[in-house]
Amino acid sequence: MSDTVWPLFSFYGGKWRAGKRYPQPLHDTIVEPFAGSAGYSMRHAGRRVILVERDPAVVGTWRWLLEATPSEILSLPDLAPGQTVDDLSLCQEARWFIGWWLNKGAASPCKSPSSWMRSGIRPNSYWGRAVRERVARDVEHARHWQIIEGDYRDAPDIEATWFIDPPYSGAAGRLYRHGKDLDYSALAAWCRQRQGQAIVCENVGADWLPFRPFSTIKSNPSRRGRGYSAEAIWTNTGQMTQALLTPEPEEE
Repeated sequence: MSDTVWPLFSFYGGKWRAGKRYPQPLHDTIVEPFAGSAGYSMRHAGRRVILVERDPAVVGTWRWLLEATPSEILSLPDLAPGQTVDDLSLCQEARWFIGWWLNKGAASPCKSPSSWMRSGIRPNSYWGRAVRERVARDVEHARHWQIIEGDYRDAPDIEATWFIDPPYSGAAGRLYRHGKDLDYSALAAWCRQRQGQAIVCENVGADWLPFRPFSTIKSNPSRRGRGYSAEAIWTNTGQMTQALLTPEPEEE
């Protein structure tokens, strides 16, 4: 049976929608050294998963989620009209968690609902009862995961499937709060040194590894609107899925 579960929150550049197109993991352990919302690992949630992340809001969200009980998640409140997450009597980590659900694909947690959420077009995709119920159910599949706060080089040097999805070079990576100082030459050398299976993501046109065009992926709706990303991939195994250079059907 598939161990795919829905994302626990949405983050800019997340790979859950596209995750099924990437090569299947060849190892029982998955390491995501630029974790974000760990979209690839959510497609393989039953495996051992190690996440590494620099952004304190992302790390705090993961730590809260992995410790929160289903009843704690279900008891989180909706936002009243005109209310922001800062008005809620909750710990910061819980406010961050709600904030990710106020706008899909944001690079930082939001404080108030996005125009997409306010439109009511897809109520089950934004903060509300359906999201609480889904997360309370699906987080149980990730209880065994490990989260490390730090740089990608703080990941354990082990044999694993490495899903490496860094802030993209050039304009595509400008919205990340952390990662603007990446040395891509050093990152390329580090990727080549991974034990096991390495899968590295980038935009078409990046040249710090010998990337190949991979797929055109639809982005989440956000304050920047909706668009498509021309994805590229590098692997150290020669393993490739069929490149589907057409937009993926929308999933909610």
